[in-house]
Amino acid sequence: MTFRAPVRDLAFSLQAVAGIDDVAATGAFPDYDADLMGAVLDAAGQFSEQVLAPLNRVGDQKGSLYANGAVTAAPGFADAYRQFAAGGWTGLSADAAHGGQGLPKALELAAFETVHAANMAFGLCPMLSLAAIEALQEHGTEAQKDTYLSKLVSGEWTGAMVLTEPQAGTDLGSLTTTATPNGDGTYALNGQKIYITWGDHDATDNIVHLVLARLPDAPAGPKGISLFLAPKYLLKDDGSPGERNAFRPVGVEHKLGIHASPTCVMSYEGATAELVGQPNQGLSHMFTMMNAARLAVGVEGVGIAERAYQGALAYALDRRQGRSVWTGEHNAPIFDHPDVRRMLSVMKARIEAARGICLSTGVAADLARHAGTEEDRRKWKAREDLFTPIAKAWSTDMGVEVASMGVQVHGGMGFIEETGAAQHYRDARIAPIYEGTNGVQAMDLVGRKLSMDGGEAARAVIADMRETLTAMAGLFEGKPVERFATAITAVEDATLWLIDRKAEAEGAADVLAAADAYLRLMGDVIGGWMLATGALAAKTRLDAGEGDPAWLNGKVALYEVYAANILGHVSSRLAAVGQGGALLERMTPEALGA
Repeated sequence: MTFRAPVRDLAFSLQAVAGIDDVAATGAFPDYDADLMGAVLDAAGQFSEQVLAPLNRVGDQKGSLYANGAVTAAPGFADAYRQFAAGGWTGLSADAAHGGQGLPKALELAAFETVHAANMAFGLCPMLSLAAIEALQEHGTEAQKDTYLSKLVSGEWTGAMVLTEPQAGTDLGSLTTTATPNGDGTYALNGQKIYITWGDHDATDNIVHLVLARLPDAPAGPKGISLFLAPKYLLKDDGSPGERNAFRPVGVEHKLGIHASPTCVMSYEGATAELVGQPNQGLSHMFTMMNAARLAVGVEGVGIAERAYQGALAYALDRRQGRSVWTGEHNAPIFDHPDVRRMLSVMKARIEAARGICLSTGVAADLARHAGTEEDRRKWKAREDLFTPIAKAWSTDMGVEVASMGVQVHGGMGFIEETGAAQHYRDARIAPIYEGTNGVQAMDLVGRKLSMDGGEAARAVIADMRETLTAMAGLFEGKPVERFATAITAVEDATLWLIDRKAEAEGAADVLAAADAYLRLMGDVIGGWMLATGALAAKTRLDAGEGDPAWLNGKVALYEVYAANILGHVSSRLAAVGQGGALLERMTPEALGA
């Protein structure tokens, strides 16, 4: 099935929903305007359609290859990556001082959605480079920036995030990799790391590993972790790759999906490294990289859902069976069966809701850096922090659920590999797991994010949603408005309950038990807000006689689909928030049949 980049939907979401024009109004991006946005999205879509999408199936079938201590990328991937780098795609939002194009982060996210949709396994490679760039920009020395940033920004070299060990996954405080001073300002890394995405490959001349390890005198636990930089090839005096550093892959994992993304087991055997940032501050430094990656993974969820949706829609329009209840046609396309059309409509609505959440997080990140006043920058930073775990978790759960619905629309053919629907489902399943499981995102939301400001960021979102609710009175009436109003109240009630419970000495178990349900509730309702905002913008364009009426009316209808199928069920989410830790405590291993 041919992939078509959803450029028109992306442009609409950026402008009408996420509000990228507010970013442009700061003056921080003098080269940016709507024409440039359109050109970037068109070019990204064309590259994704023509170069990356055709490699998706062969990448799944052949995968990357490990042999003799080295990894070879899946067929066609190394050449595709070199074309990607030559196009300047890694540097869209990077600082111009290091060769970047200095464009808004939100635009970069939108462009990368087309990459992830076309070929999720490929998109992981530059995604980790983007995260490495952010970490070095924030915490690297000037010498490190001068040496490595331009190569990462240009795409000549790629980056890898090296955290996990066999005994230390989410609990990074348990890691044991060591960094011993060499006496010349460098360190020797020793240890083994697992799940290192694109940790080795043959697509570039060098790979820059950002590694968490412990100094000899480091305290135990997470407070004793430092961040180090180790290139695959040590650099000569002229900055070019020279001698091979003392680390290597010892294998690649055999996975459910993303077969073309080499997930490496890496062994560090006295590898030469540089300290990045401050000693024993590695975990906080790495969070710069992780938060960038978490938002990017949310976009990944949107991309794989879009790809699965397009395949399901095309199949439903082509496959003929049964009688249409609307036209009376016999042997009609299955698109004319109400249940199939319902699934497709819900898929599309949920994709656009998640897209709005992710791109709004990107806009918040841009405004957190470039808004005109310190007060506004603090406000937008709080919005970015609040939205990031929601963007990552809700969007990736959505990706799995939409990919599963895509299999269902295909029926038995969805269970057959040749249609591609099964691959989308397999690929999508990793996104709720890596870069911090979605359970971790939920704990982050109810823990750190609600604690940082006593819930002020959540209250600000609730207030903004109520403004949109007021504006909806002229467009909708009855249940579409009532359901949104009920949903906003549910979010407010859940937020206040969590804040109160967090303040109580015995409330920790209740708060953590409510975390997943609260994140899902927030995602459901904020997603509805995104679609409501889009519906209002579409109505404004329709009234002005602008744009394609059928497409714009579809934006209005999508909100109604979402209100009926998602917002209509928020009461169950709210009930789950209050289930209480005591109930889960009773679910002992014996109660669960162990």
